[in-house]
Order: sequence, then structure tokens, then C-alpha cells
Amino acid sequence: MDRLWFFKRCSLFEQLDSSELGELERVSRVRTFTRREAIYAPRDEADSVLLVALGRVKIYHLTADGKETVMGFIDVGEIFGELSAIDGVAREEFAEAMEATRVVAIPRRDFSRLLERRPELSLKLTRLIGLRRRQIERRLKSMLFQSHRERLLGLLVELGEKYGQTSECGTLLSIRLSHQELASIIGSTRETITLLLGAFQNEGILRVIRRRICIRNLASLQAMQS
Repeated sequence: MDRLWFFKRCSLFEQLDSSELGELERVSRVRTFTRREAIYAPRDEADSVLLVALGRVKIYHLTADGKETVMGFIDVGEIFGELSAIDGVAREEFAEAMEATRVVAIPRRDFSRLLERRPELSLKLTRLIGLRRRQIERRLKSMLFQSHRERLLGLLVELGEKYGQTSECGTLLSIRLSHQELASIIGSTRETITLLLGAFQNEGILRVIRRRICIRNLASLQAMQS
């Protein structure tokens, strides 16, 4: 597998020259995971920064009573596990393959050396960490102050902006999420999500086509969130 191609697709590494990319390729290793296979778990050693080369990864926590709280999804060309890898502290969250997934693991020591040589990468990484933190903070605020309906509408906008594809039905989401996964993202229940999605279909807000959600008018939902 040509790892150079995957590094070039990652915005964090897009300005590296051929020798730097070649060094990353030399020290990195590739692992393949099946659907729903664990990539790492809390207390695992954070010995590498991970880059999704194929597939999609789910990041989540488990509450004390065993309920799953989804923190985000990592797609092709994106890195994850970077925070623990930088400070060397053990992992705090779960990472799981949502489908057949290939991950390129960059050793923590080599990644840290690259950041030392390339200060601009440190700035880009800081911005990435800040963006992810703000996304989590927005989601937590919505759980505190919004109804389940408002939370789900807000999530649909977020998913539409990131995964939406123009279709005859409107904006078709390329990502497939179960009712339980949607519930785990916004702090709801599967039963509530099922009822709300049914209501949204009756109201003409969306359609469900082969387990994929199609938002009829994304711009209208965006206006409601502003």
C-alpha cells in the first residue's frame, strides 16, 4: 500500500517535502481492522498518532452505567489519538472501526520530532485540537439547554455540512448511523430518535432511503440553527 498517498491526503502533512514524507512512510506501520473492531481502549499506551487511510473510525466514551457517548467520527485523511500521543498519557477514550478500516500508525517519538522541526505543523495541530474541543463543547451545551428535537435537528445540520451529497431528494448523508448511534451522539435514547425521525419524515424535513438520511432542505435547517 502506498502510504505516501495517504499522508498527502492529510491536510496536516500537505506541506511536507518528499524526503519528510518518505521518512514518515519508513517509520509508520499499517493495521487493518474489521467493522466494529476496537482500535484502542482507555488505559492503552499512547505510542502513536493514527491516520485513517481507509474507512471510518468512531471515538466514544462509556458512562459508569455502560452507556455509549459518541464524541466524533474520524474520516479518511484525518488523524486521531494525537492528544494522548503528544503528552504520553494513556488513552482515555475508545476508538472503533465503523467499517473495514486501515490505519497508519506514526510512532509518537517520530511525530514529536517532526513537530519540533516544523513549527507550522504544531500550529495546525493546535487548531485541530481546538476545533474538536469546540465541537464537543457545543454538543454538551445543546444537551444542557436544548430539547431532544432541537439537538437532533442540530446534529442533522452538522452531518449534512460534513457528509452531505447533492441528490434528487435533497442532501443525502454519505454516513450511515443507527438510531442508537444518533442517540449516543446527542444524549438521547434510541426510542426517542425513532419517534423524532418518524415525525421529521411526516413533516417533510427528511426521508430515509436504504438506511441513509436525506435532508429535504438543508439550507432551511441551517437558518433555523443561526
